Amino acid sequence: MSVMENILGKTEAQMKGRLDKFLGDMASVRTGRANPQILDSIRVECYGQELPIKQLAAISVPEGRTLEIRPWDPSTLEALEKALQKSDLGIPPQNDGKMIRLQLPAMTEERRKELVKLLGKMAEEARVALRNERRDGIEKLRKAEKAKEISEDERKRQEDSVQKLTDAYIRKVDEALAAKEKEVTTV
Repeated sequence: MSVMENILGKTEAQMKGRLDKFLGDMASVRTGRANPQILDSIRVECYGQELPIKQLAAISVPEGRTLEIRPWDPSTLEALEKALQKSDLGIPPQNDGKMIRLQLPAMTEERRKELVKLLGKMAEEARVALRNERRDGIEKLRKAEKAKEISEDERKRQEDSVQKLTDAYIRKVDEALAAKEKEVTTV
C-alpha cells in the first residue's frame, strides 16, 4: 500500500466515523414518532451490572407514538421501569406486569423549532469535524511531500481527492439533516 493510499484510507475512515457518530446522535433526538433508538443511551442496573435496555428486552413500536418494552426475563421488569423513570426522557413508563409502555406526547410547534435548531447545531459540529479531518489529511500529505515520499504534483492531486471526499461527506450530513428536519416538522 502506498503512502497516499494509506493517508487517503485513514482520512476516509476518520470521516466515516464522524458521519456515523453524527447519524447516531441525530437518531437519538426524539421526534413526535416513537423510535426505539431514543432508549439506546439508557442503562439498567441489573444482574449486578449496568446493561443497555436492548440486552434485556425486545423493543417494538405498535403505534406511531407508543413504544413497548418486553423483558426477556420478567424479573427485570422493575429494574427496567426504574431506569426509565430516572432517564431524561421525561416520559412516565406504564407497567402492566408483563411489559412497559411509553406513550410519547405530541410535540408542540415550539418544541419542533427547538429541535430543528438543535439538529442544525449538531450538523454544523459534524461539518466542522469533517473539515478538521480534511485539514489533518492534507497536513499528512504535505509532510509526505517534505519527506520526499511523494511529488508536489501528486500531493496536489491527492489534496483534490481529500477535498472531494470532504465534500461528499458534508453532502451526506446535509441530506441526513434535511430528512430529519422533515421528520421533525411533519405533524
